Amino acid sequence: MRGVLVDTGPLVAILDAGDAFHDSCVRALEKIREPLFTVWPVIAEAMHLVGSFGAQDRLWDVLEEAPVRLLALEAADIHGIRALMKKYADRPMDLADAALVHAAAREGLHTVFTVDRAGFAVYRLPGGRRLRLLL
Repeated sequence: MRGVLVDTGPLVAILDAGDAFHDSCVRALEKIREPLFTVWPVIAEAMHLVGSFGAQDRLWDVLEEAPVRLLALEAADIHGIRALMKKYADRPMDLADAALVHAAAREGLHTVFTVDRAGFAVYRLPGGRRLRLLL
């Protein structure tokens, strides 16, 4: 499958003109031509971080306009996500990151739109393959 996984940071930065990553995330988003994907834990984390209902409502607009496709997570994915969180417990790896990396491996996606270079530079796909990071 071709596409780009979207992490929490860019979603938050796009909404906040005062965010240090706002301009670079907006420019990067405008250049992405592949389908965008994310997972519900990323949306939940972003909703928490943006805080107010007004910002949350703007996030819904961004998700509808981008458009970002949601990759389903099922009970069968729990083991893989948990295993990633255990593997990277020293970082620590949060649920949103683990769900994204798991979805990348499951769907054959290799590119992540993230501001979290420190975390995603360390995470590996099966076989030790690195994720390609946008930004």
